[in-house]
Amino acid sequence: MRWSAGWYGTARSNRRPAGGREVPGLDCTWACGWPAERISAVGDGWAALAVIGECGADEAQLRDALPVVRAKGWRALTRWPGSYLVIARSGETLAVIGDLSGQHPVYYRTEAAGTWWSTAASALAALDEAPIDVPALAAQLAFGQPDVLAGRSLFRDVRRVPGGYLLLLGPDGTRVERYEPVSYPPVDLREQAPLVRAALTEAVAARIDDRPVSADLAGLDSTTLACLAAQRGPVAAVTFADDRLRDDDYAFAARTAATVPGLTHHPVPGSEGTVYYAGLDDLSVLPVTDAPNAYVVTASIKRAVLDTVVEQHPGRGVHFTGAAGDAVLSAPSSYLSDLLRERRHRRAWRHALAHARLRHTSAFHVLARARPASQVDLAGAWRQTAAELRAPARDWIPQAQRPLAWTPLLASADWMTHSVRLMLASAVEEAAGSLIDAPARLAEWSDRQDLARVGADTAGWRTLALAGHGIELAAPFLDNEVIRACLAVPADERGAPGAYKPLLGAAFADSRVLPNFVLARTTKGGFNALAYAGLRDNAPVLRELLGPSSQLASLGLITEKPVADVLTRAAVGQPTAQGALHLVVAAEVWLRQHSNAPASWWEEVGGRVAVV
Repeated sequence: MRWSAGWYGTARSNRRPAGGREVPGLDCTWACGWPAERISAVGDGWAALAVIGECGADEAQLRDALPVVRAKGWRALTRWPGSYLVIARSGETLAVIGDLSGQHPVYYRTEAAGTWWSTAASALAALDEAPIDVPALAAQLAFGQPDVLAGRSLFRDVRRVPGGYLLLLGPDGTRVERYEPVSYPPVDLREQAPLVRAALTEAVAARIDDRPVSADLAGLDSTTLACLAAQRGPVAAVTFADDRLRDDDYAFAARTAATVPGLTHHPVPGSEGTVYYAGLDDLSVLPVTDAPNAYVVTASIKRAVLDTVVEQHPGRGVHFTGAAGDAVLSAPSSYLSDLLRERRHRRAWRHALAHARLRHTSAFHVLARARPASQVDLAGAWRQTAAELRAPARDWIPQAQRPLAWTPLLASADWMTHSVRLMLASAVEEAAGSLIDAPARLAEWSDRQDLARVGADTAGWRTLALAGHGIELAAPFLDNEVIRACLAVPADERGAPGAYKPLLGAAFADSRVLPNFVLARTTKGGFNALAYAGLRDNAPVLRELLGPSSQLASLGLITEKPVADVLTRAAVGQPTAQGALHLVVAAEVWLRQHSNAPASWWEEVGGRVAVV
């Protein structure tokens, strides 16, 4: 697994990351598992700057940024294309800056002599075998929103830097400071479209060098990236084409590849084993990730795609995925709550009518779902959530039938023991009491949380791709500048019913990047058939995984009967809480892997015994 770490203190530590590569110009800073070409550093004595990851800035641009470092203009250091970690020193002050989507998260823990920081919470936990933080893991399972308990990692005593914040280390101590605004000044969709196209174009270009290039070619988002990459050279385009999917992804992909020069199309046929939850009977074949990773559920499908890529391009290539396109290019109907809150009733009614037609229901029903969230702010919503957690567990109904909420309580919350629910309720209530800089709009909060969730999962997927195939995963929709460009467009414009991803359509209309028939597409593929097939075929494995030997059960994070009921319903094809089940399975896999993983995070320095 790739990670970075550093120490800031009054004396040097007696430990260092095992196998870590020292970052030039920055004392006690290491990059672990990163190739040398993905580490860039410059300095002039008083100031030093390093970027680790896929960064579009060359050495000259980094040197030009040293005056910005000296002036402590931290946000400007996050505006290059790509996905990367920034470490900047100005005099005695050190800033560690992760990205907006959490692909490069930052964690820290403070000791008497100084502070350790790292992009891997597991590494900091290994310093003294810190146990799992049960309320933090419960929050991840119950909400799926990383910033609810913003400063807590999944390990006790290891702190997390929330999205949009940076870590500052100096003689006066350690603090966390916001660098990204809570909300962006709204910009009209048509006005912003050229900036979105420019940001995406630069994001793709930043990843293309002398490596072989491949790309998913399926939905509108991945097709856009594949076509942008094809403008710069040959691209092996792959489409997972399982007959059970019964969608039109393959038809559109084949037509696109026949139209766009540079795209060579390779279908990936499905098989009996390419279903959800396949292969979980042997967790040793999955690499250990720093956090629960949703892609362990679909690992067999991802492997099939990457196997095809490697057949076409042996060697270490870069593979583009459209992950997070939905999160930045469109918006869920929760923005209706914001329209009601702001008393924009005519617009709310027009949009509710259109949403109702799509869902074969009434506009009154759509607005009734949106109204409760319009009458409370984020802190108030969390207090309501705490009250729900203190009440008895609910019977399951689909999330789409519940009222819209700032932080929806997932079905997995109802599978926890009463004592864990009470513990989580207290933690959420405490978070509500200390909340600052809260967004005023539900859509702004939801957008950031969706990105943080997808970013963390994509980081796990990247680990799978590197470990199994030596392929670098590229997710340009998660780049800082792409996020900023897209989210400046209000949610009610990005997610307006009646047009499918209008922001992308406006960005690439008449650009000759995408064929017109692609931009006119209004359909989207789905994997429900493979999810239910996997639940049916792998029911015995899942029952063992989440049964009496479950580590989640030992922590009170699941109880046997409701989980068994969910698996029974799923095995016979009945509707069930699939999203919650995916979260639970990923967390169980992660806990088991960490229990069995060899301790190899740290090594001794200077002959003294170090934590290993």
